[in-house]
Amino acid sequence: MAAVPLYCVCRQPYDVNRFMIECDICKDWFHGSCVQVEEHHAVDIDVYHCPNCDVVQGPSLMKKRNNWHRHDYTEPDDGSRPVQAGTPVFIKELQSRTFASGEDILRKMEGEQVTPRFLERHSFNYPIKVTETEGLGLKLPPPTFSVLDVERYVGGDKVIDVIDVARQADSKMKLSQFIKYFTAPHRPKVLNLISLEFSDTKMSELVEVPDVAQKMSWVENYWPDDSFFPKPFVQKYCLMGVKDSYTDFHIDFGGTSVWYHVLWGEKVFYLIKPTPTNLALYEAWSSSPNQSEVFFGDKVEKCYKCVVPQGTTLLIPTGWIHAVLTSQDCMAFGGNFLHNLNIGMQLRCYEMERRLKTPDLFKFPYFEAICWYVAKNLLETLKELREDNCPPPPYLVEGVKALIRALRTWLKREVSEPTSEVPDNIRPNHLIKELTKEIRYLEVSQGASKVGAPNGFPAPRSPLERLCQARRARRAARRLREQQRHAPKLPSNLDILERHTREVLRRLEVGPLEEDPAFCAKVHGKLNKVSTASAAAAESLDDNRLQLMLQKASSSSSDEDSDSSQEEEEEEEEERVSAQQKGSGHTIELDQGGQKLRHKHKPLKRERPTSPSTAEAIQGMLSMAGLLCSEEAAQHQRHLQGDENPMDSQGNSREAWDNQGLPSPLNRREMDPEMDFQYCEPSMSPPLHPSKRQAPNPPPVSNQATKGKRPKKGMATAKQRLGKILKLSRHSRVFVREISQWCFLFVFFSSRVFVVPPPPVFESHSHQQ
Repeated sequence: MAAVPLYCVCRQPYDVNRFMIECDICKDWFHGSCVQVEEHHAVDIDVYHCPNCDVVQGPSLMKKRNNWHRHDYTEPDDGSRPVQAGTPVFIKELQSRTFASGEDILRKMEGEQVTPRFLERHSFNYPIKVTETEGLGLKLPPPTFSVLDVERYVGGDKVIDVIDVARQADSKMKLSQFIKYFTAPHRPKVLNLISLEFSDTKMSELVEVPDVAQKMSWVENYWPDDSFFPKPFVQKYCLMGVKDSYTDFHIDFGGTSVWYHVLWGEKVFYLIKPTPTNLALYEAWSSSPNQSEVFFGDKVEKCYKCVVPQGTTLLIPTGWIHAVLTSQDCMAFGGNFLHNLNIGMQLRCYEMERRLKTPDLFKFPYFEAICWYVAKNLLETLKELREDNCPPPPYLVEGVKALIRALRTWLKREVSEPTSEVPDNIRPNHLIKELTKEIRYLEVSQGASKVGAPNGFPAPRSPLERLCQARRARRAARRLREQQRHAPKLPSNLDILERHTREVLRRLEVGPLEEDPAFCAKVHGKLNKVSTASAAAAESLDDNRLQLMLQKASSSSSDEDSDSSQEEEEEEEEERVSAQQKGSGHTIELDQGGQKLRHKHKPLKRERPTSPSTAEAIQGMLSMAGLLCSEEAAQHQRHLQGDENPMDSQGNSREAWDNQGLPSPLNRREMDPEMDFQYCEPSMSPPLHPSKRQAPNPPPVSNQATKGKRPKKGMATAKQRLGKILKLSRHSRVFVREISQWCFLFVFFSSRVFVVPPPPVFESHSHQQ
């Protein structure tokens, strides 16, 4: 394998990215950075001597200037050659010319007025001049920001492209070298920096582009994060130019719109409207061999002059042909962006660049790739508008038509030019077909609306009317959603139960002397049923006068109930008479067959019942707490309410939720003085049910308490309620007081009547406390 040739004093191989100069004596090549020769200075050297030959041959020979109006200043000044753009003579003649005032075409606006909605309604076809940037969304460094600050934020080693204005030629140099040139008191040349993109530097944090450019940009809205192609960065440029810097007429790459803001200094723009005639003249002028000798402003009908002073922002639309003169040292910030408002013009400018064989360095990066991404997103937009019966704006329809034509052309070009920019996740033929279908549908619908309906019926509404109606409907729906979002949510049954439970527990903390009479009348009407029973039991225990009688009830049936009804009434009558003579005692009877809890005034009996089972003990405990409800009580409730449906709108039993399902003891006495008290609801029930709507088919209760089985009416709900109370009040100190009451009653029964180990369920909760 042949050895790689080495060059320069550093003995390194050839690097295409580094400038090199050949010695005219030894014919060796040297890096410009190694021999201190800058690229823009090399054109001024007539005979170059390298450092080795300089010792023998002497210093290099420089070119002799013969004119000030040609790019090659060595040409003889015989007056036979015209003036070329950018030369000192050209700058003086340009400053002395007269042009149409830019005020005739500029649209002066305030920063807060420049919004995407405004541009969509009024189009973006003329330049916009903004003197007050407040509301524009533009963030910039202070006017004291200097070129030295740029070097500190960006880095002096960054390689940049500068323009030699007198030759209208590009050259590369380090940013530190340009800053040194910019700050030097004597400048042998006029250099202009217009392509410093700093999105990947620290200076990017100091600059934010205008909101209108950010919201309308194709790159910001449509470029996917997982794209195979690198994302284009063309939104943040720093432009630094010395006095008499000049950029000849051009259209920004890809037909992009551009925003400029002059931080300090001044710039002069020469603007030409992009009419079809002017664009054709521009293409012919750009491809002519004597382009630099012809001032393009003389070839068109009108060229407008617009002065942009310090602190002013200028937005130039798509396709506008413009040249820029720096009348004094200036620093400006700018950026380019593609958008939906002028898709056809953007595509026309791109095709013009291809015909003019513009180098890739001066073209929009991956322009075709972003057009495919945009086409995919616009297809979804058109489908959504069609589903909403909302016609798309005309600029979007025309843009999609132009985009379809361009995409077809690029697909045909793939046969001869394999450099494809079609993304992998896009099917190009299918995408073009779907876009064409949407455009045809729009054309058919618009044609039908223009013709109108036959038989004397009114013609359909215009697209503008449908668009307005659709927007009003969307606004109304948005307001409704906002109202629903801010409106208070209706509490659910569980929320009401939880709030009521917490309220009852909080009320239990209040001392006897501090209790609210209204609350006592409303809540303790049932709460005192349990507490009264416990107090009576305690008092009878101290007096040693109470004996509990527990009867084992046989299985309930209709025959047995009917046979024993007369006997019970006779016994009750005898017991009331004997109670008046001997003194009353408080007896609690547990009817296991009917699961009813009755409080009766009977004479104390001395019989000691047999010990019940564990299940019966649990039922006794729940009965004392008022957590059991019989079928007879539920039937009596429906009878009193006029056979009202006992199920609420959510399928929950009224017996389990409504604490007013059964009449209060006072109401019972008014209806039937002889009726016994029957406790159906626990003291923790909510005062009112949240809804009174009826549900004929309630869903079965299935949860942890029922183990998937439908329990008896009122039974499972009571267990669930008890578990909920235990869970909610697990960490509350008030819970201990209420549990102590229940435990006292249960222990009292166990000690006086039977000896049974504690129920497993209740024991687990007491252990947690």
